[in-house]
Amino acid sequence: MTASSTGTSPTAAFPGYLDALAEADEYAAVDVALALLADGVSAERVLLELVAPAQAEVGERWARNEWSVAQEHAATHVSERVVAAVAAHADSRPTGERIVVACMDGEWHSLPSRLVAEVLRLRGWQVTFLGASVPAAHLVSYLHRHDAHAVALGCALPMRLPYAHRMIEACRRSDVPVLVGGRGFGSDGRWARTLGVAWAGDAPSAAALVADESALRRVPAARLSHLADDEYVSLTKRRGELIDGALADLYERAPQTRDYGPTELDSTVSDLGYLLDFLAAAVYVDDGSLFDEFVDWMTSILSIRGVPSSAVGLSLGYFGRQLRDFPRAAGFLAAARDRVAGSVSVAGR
Repeated sequence: MTASSTGTSPTAAFPGYLDALAEADEYAAVDVALALLADGVSAERVLLELVAPAQAEVGERWARNEWSVAQEHAATHVSERVVAAVAAHADSRPTGERIVVACMDGEWHSLPSRLVAEVLRLRGWQVTFLGASVPAAHLVSYLHRHDAHAVALGCALPMRLPYAHRMIEACRRSDVPVLVGGRGFGSDGRWARTLGVAWAGDAPSAAALVADESALRRVPAARLSHLADDEYVSLTKRRGELIDGALADLYERAPQTRDYGPTELDSTVSDLGYLLDFLAAAVYVDDGSLFDEFVDWMTSILSIRGVPSSAVGLSLGYFGRQLRDFPRAAGFLAAARDRVAGSVSVAGR
């Protein structure tokens, strides 16, 4: 019986599957996926139309402060078990060459890359999935020992773009074509184009790209001449000093922060670090929209958690004063500070 004749579809199964994730019930989640396969839904559709959107919803629930980090991690583990069960059921045997799939160094969100790896495997490629946070040197060492048709690198966070560029160049020195994917390169792949690398917006696009070697190797030149001014390098060297200074500034300008306990203090230090890391990435690709998008997201998340937007504005102002001799960083900070001030004004009406 086919999925269409029974009415069974990933969309219809989605609520039950999401309930299983909410309960961290891997057996129920696997049963939902296997039932779809038994009803004739392809393994690829189960991965891309059930597992992937459910995992996106998991992230949204964490962002809305509906789920804790622990709940998000538990749900992700269940999804990984489901992917393994679907892959085992499909039992696809490779007929094509080897594709190496890995996450950028420092990138721990491995499930999206795992989904790409499984779709490539279903389409006949011999896939080696190296998992999360693969150091560039280790990846290159692997490529030297094993012939690969291509390397697919995943990145979920734009702040990892400088590391991504180093990994891309390391692979190219091994004469292995590279394609990248993930939200870290922008929803339209614009930062992949800045780095001069082939980009795939989803797993089917990645499969189509690796099947066309000429397209895989035909990539535009990187647009990174602005890095000659060393602003990015100088900014990253000052990261620790800037975090310490911003924290002290918050103590002075937002006295309530002096009463923070260890957990709140750790979160504040992490948030200050994220601001600087996304700023540095924006400087690296010379695109202020990268920083704007992150500041908008952070402001929204902190607001949900009861932290006023003005706190973000204070830190942006401090960084702006300290980095006034960094033209691009100072400009990005000023623009972001104006956006935050505007959102505070609108909220106060």
